[in-house]
Amino acid sequence: MAIIPVYTSMINKSNPFEKGVTKQQGIIKLIEEAIDTGQYQKDDVLPSANKLSEEFGMSRLTVLSAYRELQSRGTISSFPGKGYFVTSERSGLQQKIFVLFDELNSFKEDLYNSFLQSMGEDVFVDIYFHHFNKDHFKHLIIESIGNYTAYVIMPVGFKGITETLDRIPQNRLYILDQNNPELSKELPIVYQNFEKDTYNGLVAALDRLKKYDLLVLSHYEHFRKPAGILNGFKRFCEDNHFAYEIEPAIRDRKIKKGEAYLVTEDRNLVHVALNAQKEKLLPGTDIGIIAYNETEFRKVIGDGITTISTDFTQMGQNLARLIKEQKKERIENPSALILRNSL
Repeated sequence: MAIIPVYTSMINKSNPFEKGVTKQQGIIKLIEEAIDTGQYQKDDVLPSANKLSEEFGMSRLTVLSAYRELQSRGTISSFPGKGYFVTSERSGLQQKIFVLFDELNSFKEDLYNSFLQSMGEDVFVDIYFHHFNKDHFKHLIIESIGNYTAYVIMPVGFKGITETLDRIPQNRLYILDQNNPELSKELPIVYQNFEKDTYNGLVAALDRLKKYDLLVLSHYEHFRKPAGILNGFKRFCEDNHFAYEIEPAIRDRKIKKGEAYLVTEDRNLVHVALNAQKEKLLPGTDIGIIAYNETEFRKVIGDGITTISTDFTQMGQNLARLIKEQKKERIENPSALILRNSL
């Protein structure tokens, strides 16, 4: 790595400290112009905060604030004892975003792609997955502190995570998908109302559900599965006088004529479909199937699977708007029943 000096004469090319520009903004502009003109290249070491503060007659704190902003954009990085150095040959990035999902699946991929497209150019996104491991969740967040302009977090049903999330600057934190009750109601969020969505989706399917004798929810008590789905299902069945069962292990259940199944995972959907084939039962005629969350797979399996699903494309667009406009809104994402031949 080469240590590149900063000369005061550089500011004669385009004065970064012109009227209306703060000293912090001026330092940022100076560094970015040096990168764009090739004076600073990737891995070059930047002058120390003491050096710049002395050269331009400003406080060391101002220089450090500028460096932290450049760091959050992904333009520079730092190592203790070694200082700051250039990590990107592009200075135009306005946003560097940390995204922490629970897991990758087809509908989360739709959400992520919609978010990227809506954010537009000059944005860099790092995506990570905690796989419902709370220790890994905390570790990824702690390691990311100070490196991003925005943090998008899926906290699922984790308990005891507020201390970790409080380490993120609250004006840069955005919550996605599940509304964790531990978190501040002041935080911006785009979320699914699982209880309401489940209840309303089943109400929309009421006429078709009336032909079935028993409704079965494939659901197990765990923070991976939102409790709202279970609550909405129970409330619908009780309000409309349906017999119902909660089945944690659908794999071994004998599929019977006159039953309708609400499943939340592809593997359980496959178990119901395969077991129905063994019993020579036809979805939509002998049994009913509703899956939670829309995917391409559910459009084509059998003659099509009915789904209750939020609009993941809209969710990505809503999230991008909050970040771009720096809004503190709480957005309940829309959901709908998509009827197909399985019901």
